[in-house]
Amino acid sequence: MTGRAAAGARAGSPPVRRPAPAAARQPALGPEAIGRAALAALHEELELHPKPGLVSPADRGAHLDMDAGTFRRSIGALDGFFAEAAWAGASGAPFGSLQALGMAAEELMLAATGGINTHRGAIFGLGLISAAAGRLWSEGRSLAGRAVGLEVSARWGVALLQELPADPASHGSTVARRHGVRGAREEAASGFAHLFDVALPALEAGLRAGAGRRGAAAQCLLSLIATLPDTNLLWRGGTGGLAFAQRSARRWLDRGGVERSGWEEELAKLHDQFTVRKLSPGGSADLLAAALLVHDLRSGAGGR
Repeated sequence: MTGRAAAGARAGSPPVRRPAPAAARQPALGPEAIGRAALAALHEELELHPKPGLVSPADRGAHLDMDAGTFRRSIGALDGFFAEAAWAGASGAPFGSLQALGMAAEELMLAATGGINTHRGAIFGLGLISAAAGRLWSEGRSLAGRAVGLEVSARWGVALLQELPADPASHGSTVARRHGVRGAREEAASGFAHLFDVALPALEAGLRAGAGRRGAAAQCLLSLIATLPDTNLLWRGGTGGLAFAQRSARRWLDRGGVERSGWEEELAKLHDQFTVRKLSPGGSADLLAAALLVHDLRSGAGGR
């Protein structure tokens, strides 16, 4: 852990027993590599542009209170957290220990950003994925297929729904109550259904089609926007905003997505439309980062 992440862990989370790696395990899939891969996924999601309504190095998107520098400070503050979550999973730590690690990471994020929430969703989602990957690594089990999602559901699904208190004041909880949609807790408890049913297939299809990492990531993101009941979109635009975003993303995909000539120009126009409407699909962005992480872990490219 870096000094900052270690300080956060000391402030609010229990020590984690670190199991010795079995000789048969591949070092590239160990907790430290899992942590590096998670940070790399967050950087890759940030750098992607055009990206409808979202912050990138090109502009702030639909956000007035943050920019790429804010996100980079946030990612820097999280250096060490995902590796620690992976070690916690490897050690069989209970859900409460993971929750404490996540709360400490949130404090570090908020300190780095001046109180701006840049990565709360990623701390939650990628933290659970890192913990599950660490557990699979500790048992010498494969990360192929849906193994990571199934591990999250089997090991912590009940606790996610019964023990993790919902913040009634959070945007996600407010939207879930108002519109009757599933939030991040339900998505995780399901084993990350949208991640494995939508995001990863779209990402990997784009890579197979020769779109490269950037094009495949764009295809993945738009596939998520088209299908996910994104609570960030509902909070900012209500049902009309969500319907516009999903309809626009489906149209872009139906016209060929990244396989269509001029896809970047079309996506840039869509970015402008989202920005004008103050729509930001933050939940989809979190799942894009999760897809990049799981893809790299499954291919043995941790910390690429």
